[in-house]
Amino acid sequence: MKIAVLGGDGFVGWPTSLHLSARGHEVHILDNLSRRWIDTELGVQSLTPMDSIQERTRIWHQETGRRIRFHLIDLARDYDVLKAWLAEHRPDAIVHFAEQRAAPYSMKSDRHKNYTVNNNTNATHNLLNAMTEIGLDAHLVHLGTMGVYGYSSVGAAIPEGYLPVGVETLGGDTATLEVLYPANPGSIYHMTKCLDQLLFQFYAKNDGVRITDLHQGIVWGTHTEETKLHPQLINRFDYDGDYGTVLNRFLIQAAIGYPLTVHGTGGQTRAFIHIQDSVRCIELALNNPPKRGDRVEVFNQMTETHRVRDLAELVARMTDAKVAYLPNPRKEAAENELVVKNDKFLALGLNPITLAEGLLSEVMDVAKKFSYRVDRSRIPAVSAWTKDIAPTVERDPEGKRLKSVS
Repeated sequence: MKIAVLGGDGFVGWPTSLHLSARGHEVHILDNLSRRWIDTELGVQSLTPMDSIQERTRIWHQETGRRIRFHLIDLARDYDVLKAWLAEHRPDAIVHFAEQRAAPYSMKSDRHKNYTVNNNTNATHNLLNAMTEIGLDAHLVHLGTMGVYGYSSVGAAIPEGYLPVGVETLGGDTATLEVLYPANPGSIYHMTKCLDQLLFQFYAKNDGVRITDLHQGIVWGTHTEETKLHPQLINRFDYDGDYGTVLNRFLIQAAIGYPLTVHGTGGQTRAFIHIQDSVRCIELALNNPPKRGDRVEVFNQMTETHRVRDLAELVARMTDAKVAYLPNPRKEAAENELVVKNDKFLALGLNPITLAEGLLSEVMDVAKKFSYRVDRSRIPAVSAWTKDIAPTVERDPEGKRLKSVS
């Protein structure tokens, strides 16, 4: 297939682009490189050294003989450019990662909230609008989030997208129908993914756009089979308080002797998936498209669930690291259960990578190798969800701030 990977320079977009190219697909990356500009804004860089996207694709061609082509396009702002590109190239499939992906970053300030809503919602709508306008019958695979469901639980497993409900009719009978699982976003970022869902529902119903929405858990790990082929193909590794995912953050903290930062009780249960499984799931989704006129296909793209404090204790046992329980900058329940159905990917043949110590050690090795690149001041999670929470945020988990004598 000819596949457009939107946001193909990112944490999951890059290894996905390599994975699809390695399997013989013609891959085009469309990206505005905004994630690199955000690194500059935040004054932090990927733990792993990243070359330019042009150099990365050159090395890929050198190592494999396959080409990945890069196109600098801002999906949220350059509608006419995007539409013209799609009309010229007419890809068979589109993988949509081109959204600001960090919940803490989306909550930093009113400016960051506006940016996240404008970027994410406009990018998704511009894409759907352009596909419809030019009559492009491409399969759209979108990387969503488990966060559209929220983290509360009623003691039942979260289904894959749709919830069967019974509604009492005027005649007193019970009618059964399936509705989108009620959205319960926990941040501005998650809210934009909920808006994506509604856009997808409309364009699938109104214009017959073929769409698969992947509700993904927290991604951990850094290597895939393809990123290991050459040092310059290495994936990015975020460790800072805005973009670092919780398990990767614990591993880098342990590698540099930093306390493992657990916020609140650590009783939050989260869904997880290894980066290698993430790219495999995207391939499986691409190979199993819905038919034109079908409703949006939804997969829960996760392989296991864990409590945050249990992960911290696991890493602490492996590494003798200390665990620091800090005030929670997020507005969320202190404890929650999370039971999730992921039957569809298992039925398609996914053999999940689970949280094995060997793979955790692999990530630790990466963390130790590049630990000299860590800016310890960027590790704390300091983006507060509300103005009331902001004064409670702990900005010095190591206790190194000078104390006044009084």
